[in-house]
Amino acid sequence: MGSAAEAATMSTHGSLAEKKPTVVFVLGGPGSGKGTQCANIVEHFGYTHLSAGDLLRAEIKSGSENGTMIQTMIKEGKIVPSEVTIKLLEKAILGIDNDKFLIDGFPRNEENRAAFEAVTKIEPEFVLFFDCPEEEMERRLLSRNQGREDDNIETIRKRFKVFLDSSLPVVEYYAAKGKVKKVNHFLMYWLNAYTLNLLNLISFQVKPSIFCVWLSD
Repeated sequence: MGSAAEAATMSTHGSLAEKKPTVVFVLGGPGSGKGTQCANIVEHFGYTHLSAGDLLRAEIKSGSENGTMIQTMIKEGKIVPSEVTIKLLEKAILGIDNDKFLIDGFPRNEENRAAFEAVTKIEPEFVLFFDCPEEEMERRLLSRNQGREDDNIETIRKRFKVFLDSSLPVVEYYAAKGKVKKVNHFLMYWLNAYTLNLLNLISFQVKPSIFCVWLSD
């Protein structure tokens, strides 16, 4: 992957507006199951999954100046500047031969949201919000073994606070516009797989007010 600086030099606005991709924002606290469920949606519905976190970590590995800045901010539990993440997302969307995208973990705050819409001229089709208790998210993050330096108790709790303070207002903004599909953590354990499969098919084809997906730990 190229650096964000390289992405910034691309003339993407016209191309992105011409492509007119369908975008679904996938939001939820750290460890709420976003990545797992995005993989299920990709498999069954042909979406492309773009993880803002993965794109940022790839930028860190590139050794760019932006990568160093991103690494410092992630260690401190802070949100990376909007323009950096948006350029990485733009480049990824334009580089993939698909018109349906799940954007996981972005926008992280109202400034991210406003900047994304202003720069890309795109509003999400809807927002998929994973509602999961903090205790469960903490358990998952501490039990997984992905070698991520931000999976330690101090940074995890900083990330929880950032989500509550900054990301929930984004969910509330889109909820006021009728664009939020809420996935309740506990409900998913009680619904059987056959029912979930039917609800999935209905949800992505006729867009009802309730959206359900598989939940696996």
